[in-house]
Amino acid sequence: MSTVMRMSTLERAVDRGWRIFGTGLSFVAFGVGGALLSFTVFPLIRLASSRETAGRRIRCVLHQAFRLHIWLMHSFGLNSLEVHGRERLLRPGQLIVANHPTLIDIVHLMALVPDADCVVKRGLWRNPFLRWPVVWAGYIPNSSDSETLVRDCAETLRSGRTLIVFPEGTRTPPGQPMRLKRGAAQIALAAGCDVVPVSIVCQPLTLTKADPWYRVPPVTAHFTITVFPPVSARAYQRENETNSIAARHLTAFMAAQFARGAEMAPRAQLPATAAVTPRAVPPGL
Repeated sequence: MSTVMRMSTLERAVDRGWRIFGTGLSFVAFGVGGALLSFTVFPLIRLASSRETAGRRIRCVLHQAFRLHIWLMHSFGLNSLEVHGRERLLRPGQLIVANHPTLIDIVHLMALVPDADCVVKRGLWRNPFLRWPVVWAGYIPNSSDSETLVRDCAETLRSGRTLIVFPEGTRTPPGQPMRLKRGAAQIALAAGCDVVPVSIVCQPLTLTKADPWYRVPPVTAHFTITVFPPVSARAYQRENETNSIAARHLTAFMAAQFARGAEMAPRAQLPATAAVTPRAVPPGL
């Protein structure tokens, strides 16, 4: 019995060591791949296409690149994934809102949505490797002027493009309550679009705001992504109520859906003597 336990302990140590190495390798692959695309494929697309066509093609390339990165992490045994209701993400012109527990939430969502816009940090406009790709893709800078940000996001949605937003604004540290800002609701109300709540649950947690990249969980992290039915923002625009009140109600609805997704997700099991085998990536990712 003790020999079995020692072997199991050794197997767990080897598994964890491999996942630390694999996580570092995946970060390197992400950075190198991004740099190569930025200096080769993206400039060629921009030179050969109009601004609008180039943006669409670059977003398509990024979608495929994120799919490849998810496949790479799955192949390394770093995480596993199940998605419920993915077909609800495919209709254009929607505002997709999601909670934000881990660093790679946007990677998952961009891999699931074929042509999506997102709000990115203003600092990327000063990054020599990423400035032009995010400009050419048509992504929206996270301006300090909230009115400008809401206007730009609403224009994107009214043009028929899909937009991904994290209402929390940043990753919520583990153990702290989720605090949603009303910016996402204000965008939806300004655009009069449908809102698609997406719950992201990672068990055990990894790549949180509180953890360095090398602090991997004891077993393979499993992501459960639940896409809820869309709701029209116009349903929250009632007579005799200000946009501020409507945004408050819509934000509360988003929070309730995120909490519901967390309750629906299967709880992670941490076996004492064996590592978890990653589940298959769903077909169509």
